[in-house]
Amino acid sequence: MFIESLARLNHRLKSAGSKMTVVAFIIMPAQTTSLTVEALKGQAVIKSLRDTSVMIEQSIGRRIFERSLKWHEGDPMPDEKELISGQDRVLLRRRLFAMKRTGLPPIVTHNMVNDSEDPVLNQIRRVQLFNHPSDRVKVVFHPEFLNSANPVLPLDYDDFVRGCHLGVFASYYEPWGYTPAECTVMGVPSITTNLSGFGCYMEELIENSTDYGIYIVDRRTKGVDDSVNQLTSHMYDFCAKSRRQRINQRNRTERLSDLLDWKRMGLEYVKARQLALRRAYPNSFSDDEDPEDFIPGVEQKISRPFSVPGSPRASGMMTPGDFASLQEGREGLSTEDYVAWKLPAEEDAEEYPFPLTLRTKQAGVGSPLPPAALNGN
Repeated sequence: MFIESLARLNHRLKSAGSKMTVVAFIIMPAQTTSLTVEALKGQAVIKSLRDTSVMIEQSIGRRIFERSLKWHEGDPMPDEKELISGQDRVLLRRRLFAMKRTGLPPIVTHNMVNDSEDPVLNQIRRVQLFNHPSDRVKVVFHPEFLNSANPVLPLDYDDFVRGCHLGVFASYYEPWGYTPAECTVMGVPSITTNLSGFGCYMEELIENSTDYGIYIVDRRTKGVDDSVNQLTSHMYDFCAKSRRQRINQRNRTERLSDLLDWKRMGLEYVKARQLALRRAYPNSFSDDEDPEDFIPGVEQKISRPFSVPGSPRASGMMTPGDFASLQEGREGLSTEDYVAWKLPAEEDAEEYPFPLTLRTKQAGVGSPLPPAALNGN
């Protein structure tokens, strides 16, 4: 689905005459033998170009300083012909000629085992995303997990995520999905689906999640083709944003990290446990208790931002962090006094807004069964 949407995004960008280049990294493990020669050669060429640029930069700075020391009133200002020597031009020309290619750049960074049977490469061949110069979408397939010792991408996962503009995780089903949550904590917008727990959680809490950098693809009610078109539209809309709009969106996305704090997520685990206990032992709870109201509070979605396009926090603006603090205050919770942090000897059952131990009902006079003993009682 992701590769098909990349092909459609490439077509839309070329049809619109866009000059933007999108580089899509596919990071997933596969069977490999070694790094490709082209990948290692490219790293060597880039390193030599970087070293040459640093050397020329230092020499230009030295010449500017020396030329400024000799300057007198009435002398002309130094121009680029005086600053860049002939030797510097020759070195720079050599590095530029070394970057020329006779064919298309490679897609995969490693030598694959049975590359003809790899599903990712087969999909790339089907949609013909071969990194042609006219393509606006380039694909880099890295069939290994990231680590700082990698010679091709010497980055840890966190650094790589922060360096990207958008994360796409359009899985068909995930019980929760940590990858888009990690992007949110790092302030990187992401695309997920309503078949993942993270997507459903954000869709339930946020009124318009796209304004906060959480794009949710509908894979529950739409077909595959419609879902691919929706994913393509999300990526195309993101490409149409200006630099300032992307910065504002990253600021909003990072503010959503409060929604993923353990103080909030831990309560969800407690509510899930309570729901399981109520369904397994319905007779242990009174009928007048609302089975959905385990933790008292006000259900309220985070509204759309006040500014369009959004800006960083303005005076009086309510952010998701403020919303989380407000809800904690309404629920009588304290940031440093979370119930799960107390020692067992300090626990007081009266302080909990929900029962942590089951108290069974007294058996009736005509009941054929004695009261059930639960939780060791």
